[in-house]
Amino acid sequence: MAWFWTTLSVLNVLIAIIGISFVLRGRKEPVAMIAWILGITLLPFVGCLLYVLLGADRIERRAARKRRHVAPVLAREPADGSIGAADAKTQSPVLPADMAAIERLGRRLTDSPATDGNAVEIYEQADETYAAIEESIRSAQHHVYLQYYIWQADETGLRFRDLLIEMAGRGVAVRLLLDAVGCWKLTRRFLKPLRSAGVEVAFFMPLYPLRRRWSPNLRNHRKIVVVDGHTAFVGSQNIGDEYRGLRKRLSPWIDTHMRIHGPAASQLQGVFVEDWLFATRQHLTDRVYVPEVARPGASIVQIAPTGPQQHTGVLGQLLFAAFTSAARSIRIVTPYFVPGVSVREALKNAAYRGIDVELVIPSHGDHPLVLWAGRSFYRELLEAGIRIYEFDHGVLHSKIITIDDRWAMIGSANMDIRSFRLNYEVTALLYDEPLARRVSESAGETMKRSRRIRIAARERRSVGQELMEGVARLFAPLM
Repeated sequence: MAWFWTTLSVLNVLIAIIGISFVLRGRKEPVAMIAWILGITLLPFVGCLLYVLLGADRIERRAARKRRHVAPVLAREPADGSIGAADAKTQSPVLPADMAAIERLGRRLTDSPATDGNAVEIYEQADETYAAIEESIRSAQHHVYLQYYIWQADETGLRFRDLLIEMAGRGVAVRLLLDAVGCWKLTRRFLKPLRSAGVEVAFFMPLYPLRRRWSPNLRNHRKIVVVDGHTAFVGSQNIGDEYRGLRKRLSPWIDTHMRIHGPAASQLQGVFVEDWLFATRQHLTDRVYVPEVARPGASIVQIAPTGPQQHTGVLGQLLFAAFTSAARSIRIVTPYFVPGVSVREALKNAAYRGIDVELVIPSHGDHPLVLWAGRSFYRELLEAGIRIYEFDHGVLHSKIITIDDRWAMIGSANMDIRSFRLNYEVTALLYDEPLARRVSESAGETMKRSRRIRIAARERRSVGQELMEGVARLFAPLM
């Protein structure tokens, strides 16, 4: 029997060496690399398995190749002579110097410029959001594209499912892209009527280990609806009863969503087309309807898709630039706050410069470990002069940032490592002072209903709470 244990030990050492070599070649943040190396070393076999499942970025190059293929096709002019995505890109909105610098950064990192002439409506109540989406879908003449992280098989999910079936019956091309992890509860019974009606349904990276592309860790967290290429919705709202306050334990649920009518909607359509290609290998670009780009409003909007296929950490770069450019105020509302070092230092630096920095986080949510990890950063932020609030009156799921009450960011991304590096996210940058002021005022109202965190209260924490925060912080680089 001794030979068995000897063989097992040697095999474990070899696997650990191979696993550590992959960690070293992965060029992650040093703290994350150390955490993975310790995990691989201290957890025989299990550590390597966890790294394969959660740590390795296995689709980066393939995703980049897909993007290179889609981009030139999206940019070409449609055969009918209508104005395509390329024409929208030629517009150069005039922006103040500080905003122009952010716009150039976003354009360089995402190849997505700002467009003017957009009409934007912001929603903060789920029923209003759903009503607006339903109204737009019913008005579709050619196609409806939907992309969600979570779609529940409940009353709300059934309502929208039946609406898509109705639209497909009218001859509208309907495509639904769902994340395989976020929508794992959906059954074939729920999906069968959709497919029978002609709705094309696809899942983003299903969890089939024998497939060439799969990862339980790299998920598509985007929430996008596009109607006929000219109207789109984006933000943090998923599809389900809990978001309407119909589940007592998760009520009220607060989200921020927006409707865009104008050139930025065609950019969101491009994001969907690219994701659909990645998930299905179907090239919609030969069939996609690109309407004449109308400019019904005055808002300047930039769509910033981010994800693990990008080498530069685009979201972190944008936030760092936003925080360091602030002249008066920064307001952040986020359900999860586990920032990287650079973003954390940028916030502290802004506070040291005399900028009003305010952060609102829910006091409870669906991921307690992330909440405890976020609290572990409170002291250093408070000592820098940042005001922190915890919202006690429901699930605060909005993801908004305002800078100087002059421009804002709304989207699907949280302030955590997962959104920065692992998830596919999409953020809308609003270079519109009246809209930004409205978003900032809404954040201010949320602060008034929240409990301010002070250093004195932090010092009264129990030893158990301190240990919980410390343990959660150890996992912060992996979240």
